[in-house]
This record gives sequence, structure tokens and C-alpha cells, in this order.
Amino acid sequence: MLLESLQSTVEEVNIFSTSDLFLRQRLELVESLWESVLKAECGLELVDLLKKLRKISSPEGQVTDQPKTSINELIEELELNEAIRATRAFALYFQLINIVEQHYEQRDQQLNRRSTYQESEKARENYQKGEKSTNGLVGADLLEKALVGETKSQEKGGTFHWLFPQLKRLNVPPQQIQRLLEQLDIRLVFTAHPTEIVRHTIRLKQRRIATLLRRLDQAEEAFRGMGLSSSWEAESIIEQLNEEIRLWWRTDELHQFKPSVLDEVDYTLHYFDEVLCSALPQLSQRLQQALQAKFPRIKPPHNTFCRFGSWVGGDRDGNPFVTTDVTWRTACYQRNLILEKYLAAVEDLTEILSSSLHWSNVSQDLLDSLERDRVAMPEIYDQLAIRYRQEPYRLKLAYIQKRLEHTRDRNNHLANPEQGQVLVEETPENIYHSGVEFEAELQLIKRNLEETGLKCQALENLIFQAQMFGFTLTQLDFRQESSRHSETIQTIASYLNILPTPYEELSEAEKVNWLVGELQTRRPLIPMEMPFDEKTIETVETMRMLRHLQQEFGIEICQTYIISMTNDVSDVLEVLLLAKEAGLYDPGTSTTTIRIVPLFETVDDLKRAPEIMEALFKLPLYRAALAGGYDYLDEDKKEQLPPPQLQPANLQEIMVGYSDSNKDSGFLSSNWEIHKAQKSLQKIAEPHNLALRLFHGRGGSVGRGEAPPTLLF
Repeated sequence: MLLESLQSTVEEVNIFSTSDLFLRQRLELVESLWESVLKAECGLELVDLLKKLRKISSPEGQVTDQPKTSINELIEELELNEAIRATRAFALYFQLINIVEQHYEQRDQQLNRRSTYQESEKARENYQKGEKSTNGLVGADLLEKALVGETKSQEKGGTFHWLFPQLKRLNVPPQQIQRLLEQLDIRLVFTAHPTEIVRHTIRLKQRRIATLLRRLDQAEEAFRGMGLSSSWEAESIIEQLNEEIRLWWRTDELHQFKPSVLDEVDYTLHYFDEVLCSALPQLSQRLQQALQAKFPRIKPPHNTFCRFGSWVGGDRDGNPFVTTDVTWRTACYQRNLILEKYLAAVEDLTEILSSSLHWSNVSQDLLDSLERDRVAMPEIYDQLAIRYRQEPYRLKLAYIQKRLEHTRDRNNHLANPEQGQVLVEETPENIYHSGVEFEAELQLIKRNLEETGLKCQALENLIFQAQMFGFTLTQLDFRQESSRHSETIQTIASYLNILPTPYEELSEAEKVNWLVGELQTRRPLIPMEMPFDEKTIETVETMRMLRHLQQEFGIEICQTYIISMTNDVSDVLEVLLLAKEAGLYDPGTSTTTIRIVPLFETVDDLKRAPEIMEALFKLPLYRAALAGGYDYLDEDKKEQLPPPQLQPANLQEIMVGYSDSNKDSGFLSSNWEIHKAQKSLQKIAEPHNLALRLFHGRGGSVGRGEAPPTLLF
């Protein structure tokens, strides 16, 4: 392991040896800090050992296989503790180098955009003046050259500024782009995976070091602009970098205990807390800017064009620690995080929206809203009426903040009822029952601002977040292996003695006929008292918990139930029957509040997937469930929801697995089978007038990379 680390280190250094001066300087700085920390923590002997290993490995600065014998001899002489420390040192070096490289790439892109913009602006000025450059180019030539450079700098593959100019050059009709944007519905799903071993603590240290590198750039650029060579601020930042690296060295890289499911939930929520909640509004703004630059008449997609799901806390397949209690707490933790985000944003808005009635008018609907708030929460009015007497936006935000606080307190009680917290009284006036109610109040403020010619970007961002995340943050996906449902139905049928032949001995056709019959009756199948084994009770209680979650959080909290290892029609109908018993499917109206998603994983299952789905689509009961599913809300509630939250009827979601198929036949063969299965499934869905959504469960080292596999090849 140490030899592999050493060879990789030499290759890493040589990769960067041809880079520009700034990158080399940053690498030299980080390497010197790394050596300084190791010298202080472990002594000069370790530093000398690392230098010796690197020198033997590549005496000429070139990677070669010749010195391996010498390296092996040196490593074999090391004591175990010395080898461990050397391995840790190289691992730390790799991570520091990666941070510097990523920082350099971001900085380089920013500088290129800035330089190109300045050149294009200068060329425009010369063009307007009709001046010539020192190389004889006239202004028009300079302008053309600069604009070409500007276009090239923006045309980095995978960016919005690359995409829309490409569509323009390809003469894609704007109407077609508009239709695609209106239908855009991207869903990204988080999973907890055993290969994720990096601690949350280490990720925070990586972020702090990256932040310090950015601050160091700013400090050095500021002083160079003043004609100075160094600054106390830069020296202070370098000292902080040294402290961070030293603390990192003293920190365990791996968990010293087995993380619980709720620990995994916390790790997942970290990405929403630190990155996604703030980054997504910016992403939407960039999309709109790039779109309007090339297609000004096209409307941008709705704010919920990209939404998130999570298996963490809901995926039961092979994990007995995911209980109904864990799932309930997960939903509460998610809601608590987004409510805290909203509270912080409302506090910021209170500072920003200081408009006074002395200098600005407000509409009657806002005044009416404030009067209703005064009646509902007189304590807030008594406390703040004098301070905000002439500042209606701040007064309105105070009421909003108090409702959010009450909603959060109630949620905390639901998450931890054993702590004896006082439950907030459930009245419509002092809590929000959904994110839709919260967003409606924000929209009221936005309309009033627009009517007086004002716009507030912070308010726009908060509305975007309210539409994107609601009060659930992300959808919880449930997953269970198909045999668990079969065993549950088998146990219940055997206890009730309602089949002449044991369920497990029925043929597939007989199972389907019996399941269809049970799905068409309103008679309950499962008794209230369940004298069953633990697995059967847990499977039934999972469905009941799903129903309970939808009642408390809304259907958007959990709509997807994934059946892993699906290999027959009965696997899907068994889940639909269990959903009926929990009140998630109504046979009288053919409406359902969940989406059953078969997962085809192995190569054999992928080949049979079209046959299984064709048989399901031909069942009148199943087609009726798809046609009537999800679209069950009252008309008045439908008007409050953004379009993507109304689940389209006649939609079938299917998940295709990459990991197991890779194990079956290898990467290339499995991807080819997945490709063929997708085409066949699409052909089957079209005659039934069904929309098909494919959920790609990509696994393996290639699937978890940062780019499509085509770039890998």
C-alpha cells in the first residue's frame, strides 16, 4: 500500500511540473506546510524518510519501475508504526494537492472569463473610436477577435453558456426548447453507501483549507495592486493554514465506530445545509441569464425543475436498522433543517426590507393580511407595533418568523416526544401546515414590492427555496426487496386460511388472479391484531408509516416505493395490495398516493423487464391506478401548487440497476443490456399512452465519477 502511495505521489508531482507559476507556487507552499507539520508532529526522521522514498522512486524526476526493489527493501526495514505514519503522511499530501488543484482550476476559469471580458470591452472601445492596435489590426478586427475569444471562453462543455449557443447554432426551433423546458423534471437521489468512508469532520477541514486559499489569493492580489510584496494578512492566513493541517494530522481519518442510520442522515443533510440550499438559487439565475442571452422570448423552467430524493432513512433493503421510528425521525430532521434555513433567511429579509410608509405605499391586501395577523397573534402586535408601526414589511416578516418558530417547535416535539417538550397548540393562525402557505405569504410581499417598482433578490431566493424544498427538504424513497412482500402476503394468507393452496405454491398466473381479486374489494385483508412474525409486522407497519408520513408532511414527503429484485408481475401487485391495506390505494376510485417503482437489476431481469411491464400495462386494474394515481387533490389545493408537484397521471417510473448487472456481465455488456431494455420499455409504453421515467441507479467506480462514461473511455 505504501509503495502504491509513493508511486502515485511521484506521478502527482510530475503532472503538475509543467503547470504555470501560480500553481507551482501554491503547491510549494502547501508542501512546505505539510513538511513543517510532519516535522513538528513526528520529528525530522519521518520527513527525511519521505524525502528518501521519493528520491529513490524517481531520482530524475521521472516515474520509473526500476527503483521498486530499493523501495521495497527500505519499506521492509520499517517498523509498523513508521509505515503507518508514512502512509498517513502521503494520504494527507494527496488530499492537500487535490484541494490546491481544484482551487487552481476554479481560479483559472474566473481569471480567463475576466480577461476575455476586459479584452472584449477594450476592443469595443477601439471599434467605436476607429483606432488601430499596435499590431496593425483595426478596431473591427480587434472586436471580432475579442468576441470570438469571449465565445470560446464561455463554451466550456456542460455549462449553460455552452449549451444555448450550441442550440442556436444548430437552429433548434425555440418552440421545441420551450416545450423541453416546460417538461424539465430532474430528480437527483442521495444514497448512503458503504464505500463512503470520509468523515464529515474531514470534509469540513477540506472546505476550511479551500476557503483559506481563496482568502490568501485575495490578500495577495490586493497588496500587489498597491505595489507591496507581502502583507500581515497573507502571513496570518498562511499561519492558519498551518494550524488547520496540523489539526488534520491529529484527526482520525476514519470513523472509530459504526455509524447509525441517523448518523448517515446527518451526513446527507450536511450537503443541503452547506451547499445545495444556497447554490440552487444561483444555478437557476445562471440558467435564466444564459437562456435570455440567446433566446430572450423563451420562458425559463419552473423553479422546481430540479428536485431531490433520498434513500437515507427509507431504504430497508438489507438494512434491519432502518425502522419505522428511524424513518419518522428522518422526516422530522429534514423538516427541521429547512425551517432553520427559512428562519435565518427571514431574519436577513427583516434587515433588508426597511421601507417606510412615509416614503412608500403598500397595497390593501398587505394591510388586510396584517390585520388578520394582529387578531391571530396579538402578542406579536403588542411587542412590535411601536417599533414597526411605519414599516409594514418588517411587521409582516415578524409574524412570518413567529409562525415558522411555532412550526419548528412542533416539529421538534414530533421528532423527540419523549423529551416532554410542550406541544404548540395546533391552530391555523400560529403554524404553517405546508410550504405552500409559507410561500403564499412571501408572494404577497413580492407583489407589493413589484407594484411600487422594487425588487429584492434575497426574497426571490427565499421563494425559490420554498418552492424547491417546501417543508420536507427532500422526498424520502422507500425500498424493500421483493421477497419480503411475498413472504408477508404468504404469512397473512396462511393465517387467514383463505387459499386452497399455499400462496407460495401458486403459479405466477394464479398469484396474479388472486391479487387482482383482492385489490378489487374494499374488504380489509390484514387484521388489526397481527399475530405474525417480526418481519411480517415490520413490512405491514412500514406501509402504515408511509401513510402516517403523508398525513403529517404531505404526499410529497414519500411517494416512491421501490421494489428491488423485481422479476414477476406479482412482485408489483403484492406491494399495491399492501398499499391498499394501509389506505394508500383506493380500489373504488383507482387513486393512489404512492408510485410503485420496479427495480430491474440483474441482466436476466433487464431482459425480462419489457415482458413484465407489458403484462402489467394490460391489466385494467393497474392501468386504472396509473391513470388515476397521484392526481387526487382538491381543486382549490391544486391552484396553490406549482405544476411539477402535481404528479402526472399515466406515468410509470422504472429503475434500472447498474451495480448487479456489472457484476453479472461486466461494465460494457451490462450497459448494453440496460440500453436495450430502455428502448424496449419505451416501445411498450407508447401504445398504452404512458410516459416513462427511468431512474438510473448507477453504481461502481465509473458510475460514481464526475462525468459521463464516454469521457472516461
